[in-house]
Amino acid sequence: MDTQGHDRQRSARGGTTLPALLALGTFLLTVAVIWFGLKVLSEEDGIANLAAGAYRTLGATASADNVAEYGLTPLTDKILLMTIALLIGVGAVWALFYTVNHLIDRLGPTFERLLRPWVFIMPAVALLAFYLLYPAVRTVIIAFTETGEAGPFGNFVEVFTNPDMLLALRNNAIWLVVGTTGAVVIGLVFAALVDRVKREALAKTFIFLPLAISMVGAAVIWGFVYEWKPAGETQIGLANWVLTLFGQEPIAFFQTPPINTIVLIVIMIWIQTGFAMVILSAAIKGVPEDILEAARIDGATELQSFFKVVVPSIRGSIITVATTIFIAVLKVFDIVFVTTGGRFETDVIANRMFMELIRFRNRGLASALAVVLLVAVIPVMVINVRNLRRQGVGA
Repeated sequence: MDTQGHDRQRSARGGTTLPALLALGTFLLTVAVIWFGLKVLSEEDGIANLAAGAYRTLGATASADNVAEYGLTPLTDKILLMTIALLIGVGAVWALFYTVNHLIDRLGPTFERLLRPWVFIMPAVALLAFYLLYPAVRTVIIAFTETGEAGPFGNFVEVFTNPDMLLALRNNAIWLVVGTTGAVVIGLVFAALVDRVKREALAKTFIFLPLAISMVGAAVIWGFVYEWKPAGETQIGLANWVLTLFGQEPIAFFQTPPINTIVLIVIMIWIQTGFAMVILSAAIKGVPEDILEAARIDGATELQSFFKVVVPSIRGSIITVATTIFIAVLKVFDIVFVTTGGRFETDVIANRMFMELIRFRNRGLASALAVVLLVAVIPVMVINVRNLRRQGVGA
């Protein structure tokens, strides 16, 4: 009986080959469409050539020659670009998954269990490999090969000996220490304080709001705060207005080292404090009340309870927040580029990498700086993964 039932199941799945052949043909056609569409999108005049070919196919030779010579109007070009992208990104990909799923249905339960998960996972893995793994490997290769006559380690020697590079490395270290510590500490203080106010959600909204602003927007806002005018003129910047109000000379914050680096770090702290506050506030609410009550019964003050009970209890959340902010600070670029452009001794690694690649066309040195950033991130990621495993995440 079992053998007959299994035979009937196999017959139902694979008895007819026509649907399977149709699915296979549709799959191959979809792959061809995706390849052709990507080829059209990758070429500079691909859309115009496609339109000209379509006109010729329809017999409109004059229109085809006109498009081939003068191209498409900007609006038509954008409409065709959007249409092709939607056809490939939605229609063709949907057809690809549908046909592959139909083919797997006809292979039997054993192959279904083995292949179906990979069918839906592999496109994401392939995209990640193409957009993340390949550029990383390529960057490392360029860093060791495009060195001129300096040898394979020439770019890295330049990174750790050139005064401009050392200045960027030093500034990045200051950013990491002051920026990360400041954002986490202030976020922790706010998390503890907003838990005691009546309108907690409103208070959190105002503190979290800077995170919704882009780095460029925040830099522009704080540019007005730090605006400087010569002594004797009306100060429109809030910081210098306060200084002159107390009889002090106005300070050119962005042009005065090392104050300029600190005031730029303040912008990053202002942005990241809201993130730290939200995460740590949720962690504080998760501390069992009976532990805090026991500490109070033992005679501990509120301050002692906070530092000896609450902080150790949310240690994992603090590490997670600190590592996340650390990575954001490590690759800071927008704030420095918008405010000082790296001048006045405010340069950082990401800005120097941009300058080497875009302005000086030095791919090797820029890649070496990118590798330095990548290596600096790895220990932080290891600490974060270990912390998550200690909390039972992904264990």
